[in-house]
Amino acid sequence: MRCLWRKSNAVNYIDVARSESGTLLDEQAKKTMLRKIPHGLYICGVKDGEEVNGFTASWVMQGSFQPPLVINCVKQDSKSHAMIQSSQVFALSILEAGQKELAQKFFKPQRRVGNKFEDVEFYLGETGCPIISDTLGYVECRVVGSVEQGDHTVFVGEVIAAGVHREGDPLLLESTGWQYGG
Repeated sequence: MRCLWRKSNAVNYIDVARSESGTLLDEQAKKTMLRKIPHGLYICGVKDGEEVNGFTASWVMQGSFQPPLVINCVKQDSKSHAMIQSSQVFALSILEAGQKELAQKFFKPQRRVGNKFEDVEFYLGETGCPIISDTLGYVECRVVGSVEQGDHTVFVGEVIAAGVHREGDPLLLESTGWQYGG
């Protein structure tokens, strides 16, 4: 649908669509603004029994001080999603600025590339989830809640373990030139 928009004497047309609530939504404005939300990049380590996997996560944030909560949004049709649902735990390894290649390696689905940890040094944390050694550090979480909406599940994890490997600046999505969102 195209709508007329007036600003002073200029006439412009913008592409809009009706959202699920029935309101008009400017698709380009939505994409532009959602892509301006800053995102760090993390490797989310997951496990189910003896099997481990990992993926690059960017929709992550701190959710509470007391208790310490982390919000992690995970694509519902992924193997890692099923592993989190089964085990109810995950770990986030915080990538350092300059670790774009590592982030890229973990974007690929396991069913296509096999063992993503094959040539990456890691260890298993208290939860049994893989933690990448060559990162700024990590948090390990026990899932205490979840919300399934849209194509991702919002997992709320209580931080039950954490560690610092070294000081440094985190890798941000905007510094990679990639766009994920919108």
